[in-house]
Amino acid sequence: MADDPQAALKQAAAERALAFLESGMVVGLGTGSTAIFATRRLGVLLREGKLRDIVGFATSKATAEAARAAGIPLLDEDCPRPIDVTIDGADEVDPQLDVIKGGGGALLREKIVEQQARRFIVIADGTKVVERLGAGALRPRSPWRSEIR
Repeated sequence: MADDPQAALKQAAAERALAFLESGMVVGLGTGSTAIFATRRLGVLLREGKLRDIVGFATSKATAEAARAAGIPLLDEDCPRPIDVTIDGADEVDPQLDVIKGGGGALLREKIVEQQARRFIVIADGTKVVERLGAGALRPRSPWRSEIR
């Protein structure tokens, strides 16, 4: 991480969002390069016993794979329980803190999970800040390419 300052900023933003989690919660796990840091760190917190009885609901197949690899139990696909909090990244953020969210391939599922959440936390680092929404970081993406590396 020390070699990649942008990745360090994404990680810091993602980990800050985890401060809002409590044991026993159902957590929506977002998709993308920033949200994956939150998923991985949540797995560490569960293994260390700092959080307990957390169950996740992934917004994409890639996130589900990452959550399983991190040891996070996942809800079934039908999501029968309410989601306490969803954490996901933004594509762009303007000076008024308005955001563009969901420019990737998991757009529909992200929106469904966000709407089911009692609380939605958007995470972004400084590279996502733009003067005017639609003018910056958002780039056309192929729906066939995974955003998580």
